[in-house]
Amino acid sequence: MTTKADFNAEDWGKLTEAPALAGMMVIAAQRGGTVRESLAMAKVYKEAQADHPESDFIGALSRSAPDIAGDHFTSKEDMRTQGIARITEAVGIVEAQTSREELDAYRQFAMTIAERAAGADKSGGFLGIGGERVSDKESAVLDEIAAALGTQRTPPSPAS
Repeated sequence: MTTKADFNAEDWGKLTEAPALAGMMVIAAQRGGTVRESLAMAKVYKEAQADHPESDFIGALSRSAPDIAGDHFTSKEDMRTQGIARITEAVGIVEAQTSREELDAYRQFAMTIAERAAGADKSGGFLGIGGERVSDKESAVLDEIAAALGTQRTPPSPAS
């Protein structure tokens, strides 16, 4: 089992940054809902902490605060471009140093954060009526994130 101690500080920072960055990219893709989307992201971290012991790779990752700030980017497009590159780099680190199961868990953790952020707030409609759970812009970013992670998007549930 891979632990935090198996990574140097720089790599661990990259690993903790990528899932949060995936969520931030989705939030930046569509105007509105920032609070709900941020809370949805935080809930994924709490669920991972409850489901994984601290000694587990995902457990340790979910307990490590990501070192990320939106002011590191000059624009939404810059965040998207750098974000995809950083996510791809993080996946490469995980792939090189962990088991296949841990790699799959990392991909799923990051994708879940992005998808929950996308689904947290409806876009369009009027006074919350109508609209869509995941906008076209968010969907495009989710597709890019899934490709960078080397995984597939989770199909939306019928209740969405």
